[in-house]
Amino acid sequence: MMEGKKKISPQQIVAVKEALSVIYWRKEDLQQFIKLTLDNPTIVSTINWNLTKREVVKELIHRMVSRMDIYEKDVINLVFAVSDFTDFENLSYWDEDGSKTKKAKAAVNNVRNLTKGFFQTNKEEEDAKARKIKAEQSVKKALSLEEELSQLKNEFHNIAINKNFHQRGFQLEKFLYKLFLLFDLEPKGSFKINGEQIDGAFTFQNTDYLLEAKWAKEVNRSDLATFCYKVESKFKNAAGLLISIDGVTKEAISSDFKSIIIMDGVDLLAVLDHRISLSDLLFKKRRKASETGNIYANFTTLFN
Repeated sequence: MMEGKKKISPQQIVAVKEALSVIYWRKEDLQQFIKLTLDNPTIVSTINWNLTKREVVKELIHRMVSRMDIYEKDVINLVFAVSDFTDFENLSYWDEDGSKTKKAKAAVNNVRNLTKGFFQTNKEEEDAKARKIKAEQSVKKALSLEEELSQLKNEFHNIAINKNFHQRGFQLEKFLYKLFLLFDLEPKGSFKINGEQIDGAFTFQNTDYLLEAKWAKEVNRSDLATFCYKVESKFKNAAGLLISIDGVTKEAISSDFKSIIIMDGVDLLAVLDHRISLSDLLFKKRRKASETGNIYANFTTLFN
């Protein structure tokens, strides 16, 4: 039995046995009810159903209670099913004076009274256990995230020392795909559409973003204009993220560019150093752009 979990009391077991003996008149109906209630219904077929209902129920419950390591959940299922029982119509044919139905209802009410608070208590314990498991999983996920970010940071530094700019661009695209995948942003690798090369795409807070990645020099106004056109010519609700490791020129930024936000090397290192999540950084950049029109506020600027 689970440690700390509230146990079924002897009084509850006795009440359930009495109720099972009287809620059905035909043994076939009782057998079907029990089979449908149990997770391990095989035990039902091992009972001698030629006995009286009371003897059948007594044998069944005795065997289940004797092996709570196997049948604990099934015993609880029976308690719950009986306490939730409301259909006494099956008794009506044999119940001329109503005494059988009255007896069955009294037996079920007794189970309800004895188990009042039992399921709530166990639900609270299950909820507490679920919260504990969730917290442990969060810790494991955080540790795993830190390890994966560390690996990606090493990969980023290896890309940085590559003097072949063309090759470095392809490496950056693959690196960004892994980074966005790590933060569950549904990334898509590079593709072509209507003859235009797109470095990638991802989804953030129900908005689809096109991605452009550059690592050769500061991005100028012409580069931004070209990327904005790519974004705005796709579909109405698209947005764009331009990642320029070396940043952008002062002359490049303009209030005319309303569909994109910009990240640079400072931003990426902040994410890789686990100082901010990629999702939080994107959110703050987008909100900054919406509030001020500033599409290029890197990590340092955002928090100053």
